[in-house]
Amino acid sequence: MQTVKIPVSIDPLRSAQSRLDIQGVVPGRQLKRLNEFCAGDCSDVSVSLECGVDLQGIVYLKGKAVTELTLLCQRCMTQLNTEVTVDFCFSPCKTQTEIDELPEAYDPIECNEIGEIRLHQLIEDELITAIPLIPMHDDTSCHQGSKDVVVGEIEPAQEERPNPFAVLETLKSK
Repeated sequence: MQTVKIPVSIDPLRSAQSRLDIQGVVPGRQLKRLNEFCAGDCSDVSVSLECGVDLQGIVYLKGKAVTELTLLCQRCMTQLNTEVTVDFCFSPCKTQTEIDELPEAYDPIECNEIGEIRLHQLIEDELITAIPLIPMHDDTSCHQGSKDVVVGEIEPAQEERPNPFAVLETLKSK
């Protein structure tokens, strides 16, 4: 295994035949869309990628991407550093029937016009979908976590009401 910069795009068929196995980084500054979600620049993304052909003859790209993002805590509105990790397993597909026949373990991915997959874009898409929906500090470390506001009061549980269908029960017994 080699530690390198992850290529921008690869040919999945050629990579699978040569059983490509890469560990490397994607520079965080190159992931423009991911940086738009962050309060600061995202750190470099550590990626491990394995390409191959499984026992059924299906070409796959399996990997893991890890990065640390600086997000905005939605409770106290200060910066929050969080680690985002994604595992992915893709298989290139050309037609809808190939997609339908693909086992559940694989997600389909489309190749571009020249038969390549854009790895940086793929990794960026996976990281964007893994960003927490509402990023927040833990209750203990949040500046505003102890000052949560409750609006209104919760009324105590009401007494048990009589069943409106109890009359039908008396008719049934007659």
